[in-house]
Amino acid sequence: MALTILHISTRLILGGSQVNTVLSCEGQAEAGHEVHLAFGPIYGPEGSLLERVSAFRTGDGQAIHLHELPNLVREINPVKDHFCFHRDLKRLIDEVRPDVVHTHSSKAGILGRWAAWRARRRRGHGGRGGLPAVVHTIHGPPFMPVSGGVARRVKTAVVNQLYAEAERFAAKRCHLILSVADAMTAQFLARGIGSAERYITVRSGMEIDPFLHPAGGEDRASVRASLGFSADDFVIGTVARLAEHKGHDDILDALGEAMREDEKLRLLWVGDGWWRDRLLSRVERMGLADRVVTTGLVPQQRVPAMMRAMDVLCHPSSREGLPRTVPQALLAGVCPVAYDVDGTGEVCIDMETGRLVPHGDTAALRDAILWLRDHPDERARMVLEGREMCVREFDHSAMVHHLERIYARAIEMAESG
Repeated sequence: MALTILHISTRLILGGSQVNTVLSCEGQAEAGHEVHLAFGPIYGPEGSLLERVSAFRTGDGQAIHLHELPNLVREINPVKDHFCFHRDLKRLIDEVRPDVVHTHSSKAGILGRWAAWRARRRRGHGGRGGLPAVVHTIHGPPFMPVSGGVARRVKTAVVNQLYAEAERFAAKRCHLILSVADAMTAQFLARGIGSAERYITVRSGMEIDPFLHPAGGEDRASVRASLGFSADDFVIGTVARLAEHKGHDDILDALGEAMREDEKLRLLWVGDGWWRDRLLSRVERMGLADRVVTTGLVPQQRVPAMMRAMDVLCHPSSREGLPRTVPQALLAGVCPVAYDVDGTGEVCIDMETGRLVPHGDTAALRDAILWLRDHPDERARMVLEGREMCVREFDHSAMVHHLERIYARAIEMAESG
């Protein structure tokens, strides 16, 4: 049965949760559903998915209906949040009259679930036409690490508490909560957010074929040569926004001395962000400017080629749901090394599918990377094991089919009141 589905996401930037959402929309439109996608203003150097989703058409010419909500912003903003809830979201839900409202990210998830639940109450009980099922996906933790000076620690603790209270409120106003990792479910339940029977783990689906099979002219050797790497270079790569919590500073802390001692150690940073100038200035001060290659933003279709140029993927992020770059690296034949945060260890299993080190331990990060350099056979073994797991768990078509079953369950819950 064809459904009207409304997805709500805070920003349509080039990021893991946004790609997940767009793939869901595309798959559902291909399955014959009427799909709407609402999002806030897009800005900044991270890139945008708007061009892709605007150009999408199904085989019979159906598009995804796009709605930009001017007051849906990432930061806490009482005025904009008020107008987003009372004007933008309520009006949109009343116009679309969706069977399913599926929210993504913390801000959109809180406001979107509340608005959908209020619409449900206003319409009363009366079947699918008037009762939207409400589903939310946790792509990553909204809670920030408490660190820094006293003032910053206090501010972060207060913001975390506000988000926890808001998430508890929103969890009572949806039928099902989806997590990209078991770790997300555990963290939210530990904060008293929702009840265990409402949570379902759904891996963040991705297009796996481009990672498994190189496009013409984009084999490992040719891509490395185009980036200026020799066959003997050991390339440690990242695919992430150049932003505070992605760990680029930790990579420099971990490898700076080793890179000065070994000219074959090279860094490849794929991505852009607000911290670009600061990070590159630090690289210059360290005397490593000729040893770090930055690509800036690259088209999505070229990310697999960039990964194949690496010998290891280094992902020392301090907060993640389940980082998509880790399974993508394994699919591309690259061994990951990452911090043990949130759901990362569900894919990067130490000494089985990669190297996992304690968060913030830059010495352990260095040792793990150099161990992988010195043990190529073990590196290959872990990649092979990890690739098989990722093929099974991360194909986007499997995610779309899983969502179909979840929506059916949520609709039954909505109809039963």
